[in-house]
Amino acid sequence: FPMAAADPQVLALAAQVTESRDQDIPLLLLKLKGILSSPPLGCEESKRIKQDIYDYGLTQYCLLVLKQDHSRLRGGWATAAQLAEILSHCCVGLEMKEDPEEFYKKFLPSAIDNLLALGKRLQARFIRAIKDKEKQDFLHWFQTVTGAICWLFGGHVQLAACVLQNDHFLQLLITDDVETAVIMMSVLHNILRINSSAFLEVDKETVHSVLDELVYKLSSTTNPAVGSAATKLLLLVAKLCKQLVQLLRARYKGLKGLLNKRWIGKGFDRDLNQLLDVLYLEQSNGKGEMQKQHQAACIIQAVWRGFQTRKRLKKLPKAVITLQRSFRAKRKQELQHLTKQKEDEALKLQMQLQRQRAMRLFHERQLALLERVHASQVNKYMEEMEAKSALTIQRFWRGYRARKIFHQQKQTLKEYKAAVIIQRAVCQFLEKRRRRRPLSPWKEPKGLTDEQRLALQQKVDDYIKLHPASQMSEEMSKELHMQAQEKLAQFLLRSRLDQRAAQRRETLLVQVNTDVELLMNAPGLAETTEKDLGVFTSRSIPVASKARQSHNAMLKYTRWPWWKKLGDEFMEDDVIPDDALHTELETLFIGGRK
Repeated sequence: FPMAAADPQVLALAAQVTESRDQDIPLLLLKLKGILSSPPLGCEESKRIKQDIYDYGLTQYCLLVLKQDHSRLRGGWATAAQLAEILSHCCVGLEMKEDPEEFYKKFLPSAIDNLLALGKRLQARFIRAIKDKEKQDFLHWFQTVTGAICWLFGGHVQLAACVLQNDHFLQLLITDDVETAVIMMSVLHNILRINSSAFLEVDKETVHSVLDELVYKLSSTTNPAVGSAATKLLLLVAKLCKQLVQLLRARYKGLKGLLNKRWIGKGFDRDLNQLLDVLYLEQSNGKGEMQKQHQAACIIQAVWRGFQTRKRLKKLPKAVITLQRSFRAKRKQELQHLTKQKEDEALKLQMQLQRQRAMRLFHERQLALLERVHASQVNKYMEEMEAKSALTIQRFWRGYRARKIFHQQKQTLKEYKAAVIIQRAVCQFLEKRRRRRPLSPWKEPKGLTDEQRLALQQKVDDYIKLHPASQMSEEMSKELHMQAQEKLAQFLLRSRLDQRAAQRRETLLVQVNTDVELLMNAPGLAETTEKDLGVFTSRSIPVASKARQSHNAMLKYTRWPWWKKLGDEFMEDDVIPDDALHTELETLFIGGRK
C-alpha cells in the first residue's frame, strides 16, 4: 500500500472489496465510475485517484472480473460492459514511475486481450439473439466495449500494434453481420488514424489477413455502409506508404473492375475515385486478356481465403465442444468403472465376512452341542453327523447331475420337435395338394346289349338254384336276437371300463407332465422358498398357472412368425391346428379324485 494519504473513497471501496464475497465484487467495482467522474479529466487529482485505484489493486480486480463467465455475474453483460469502460478510463492518464515494465508490457496487453475476448463473446451473443430487445442490448454493450478499446489505445499509442496482432481482433473483423462489421472497421480506422505506423509494425501475415477481409467484404456484400467503410480503410492504408500500394496492386489485380462494377453510384464516389486514382493512376489503361484472367484469379483467391478462414473459425467452437464432450464421457466412464469396482470389492468383502460369521456361528453351535452330549455318545453323534453330511452331499450331487443331463437333452428335444413340425407341415402340404388335383371328367358307363343282359340274368338264376335261401322259424329268430343283445351289452360294459381306464391313464400322464414342467421351471435348492413348496403341495396353483400359460400360448400362437406357422399355411384360414394347441394343453392337469 502507498505511504502517502490515499483518497478516502478509494480506500473505503478497497476495504469493501476485500471483505466482500466474490459474487458481490462486480457491483462494488461499478462505484469506481462515480469516483472517476468527480474530478475533471487531466487534472492532478484525477491522476492521483487513478494511481490510488491501481495501487490498491482495484484495476486488477476489474481485469479479473472480465475473465469470468459474465452470464453468471450479478448484472450480467451490462456489468461487464461497464467494467470494461471503467478499466479503460483507469488506465488512460496513468503514468507509472515505479515498475513501469509490469504495467506497460504485461498489464496493458492483458487488458487489451480481455477486452477483445469480451467483445467476441458479445458479438456471438448478438448474432445468436432472436428478440429485437436482446439484439439492441447486446449491440449497445458491444459498442461500449469497442469504445473502451479505442479509448485505451488512444491513451497508450503503443497498444495499437498489440490490437492488430491479437487473434481476437481478426476474429471480430471476420464476420458476416453488417452492424458489428461496421463497428470493427471503425475501430481499425481509429487505429490507423491514431498510430499510422502500427500497420507497418505488424507481420505480413496479419497485414494480408486484414486486407483479404476488406477485399472480401467489398466482393461479397452489397451493403453501402460496409462498402463505404471498407473503401475508406483501403484508401487510408494506401495513403500510408507506397509499399502498401504496391501490395494492393500485386495481390488484388482485379480490384479495380470490382470497384467500378459494384460500388459506383452508391453514395461514396469521392472516396472510391480517390482510391482508384491512388492505386491505378500510374498504370496504363490497356490490359490484355492474360491480365484480366489474373485479376479474376486474384478475386477468386481472396474470396476463397476469406471463405476458408470463416469456415475454420466456425469449426473451432464445434471442435472444442466435441473435445469437451468426449473428455466428459471418458471421465464419466472411468468414474462409473471405479464406482462399480469399489461396489464389487465391498460386496465381495461383505460376502466374505458373512461367510466367516456363518462358519463361526456353526462351529459355536457344534461346540455347544458337543458340551451337552455325554462323553460316551460323542462318537455316535459324530458318526450321525457324518452320515447326514454325506447324504446332503450326495443329494446335491445327484440334483446337479440330473440337471446337467436334462440341459444336455434339452437341445435334442428341441431339434426333435422342430423335425416333427417340419414333417407335419410337409404332410399337410402334400395332402392339400392331393385334394386340389382336378378330378377326371365323369364317363357314363356303356349300356348292356340284349345278349349281355340275357347272359347275366341266366348266371343269377343258376346261382339262386345252387344256393337256396335258408328258412328260419320265429323262435330261432327271437333267440338269436337275445344273444345279440347280450353280446352288445357286454361289449358296451367293457368299452366303458376301458374308457375309464384310458381316461385315468391320460390323467396320470398329464399329472406327470405337469410335475415335470414344475420341476423344470423350479428354482435351485439354495433359492427355494415356502411359496415354491406350496406349488408342489397344492393342486389348484399348478392348474391356475398352467391355464394361464395355455391362454398365453394361444395368444402367442396368433403372433408367431411365418417359420413357426409353416404347417398352418396349408390349412384353412379360420382353422387353428389342433396339434399346436394340444402341445400346450396336453400338460394341463385338472385335479380331482383318481
